[in-house]
Amino acid sequence: MYQYFNGHVIREGTNGIDANRVEELFLDAGWAKPLPEWQKEKYALIFENATWAFTVWDSDKMIGMIRVISDQVMVANILDLVVHSDYRGKGIGKKLVGLCIEKLLHGDWFAHTSSNNFTFYEQCGFEVKDLHSHGTCTYYGYIQARKDGHR
Repeated sequence: MYQYFNGHVIREGTNGIDANRVEELFLDAGWAKPLPEWQKEKYALIFENATWAFTVWDSDKMIGMIRVISDQVMVANILDLVVHSDYRGKGIGKKLVGLCIEKLLHGDWFAHTSSNNFTFYEQCGFEVKDLHSHGTCTYYGYIQARKDGHR
């Protein structure tokens, strides 16, 4: 699946993600240090073993990505969400989270992240129960379903 967002292409899929492009995003975010070539394969494998993934492209440059693990019935976990620093603040991250939630609209969503991202996830509809003891933001689909009149 392809769609357009603010002049960029969003691709859905877990196969064929180039490990070097993932590494570039992780390096830009400060999540990783350069790896030897023989270890880079893991960046492609994390996508192949994900349930859902979306990548964002500016021409041939991958500028964002999100990766989800889920049982596809009740629960989903956002494990990686990163947007290249040159493209942050343009709604790309929120769009990616929204696309994910659509995959399991009434399921329970968790975002494993650092506390400096809590505000972002709250803007996406997630809740942070206790800033002192939890490192996970949650989105409870059944609560949203109740608000929407479905439960």
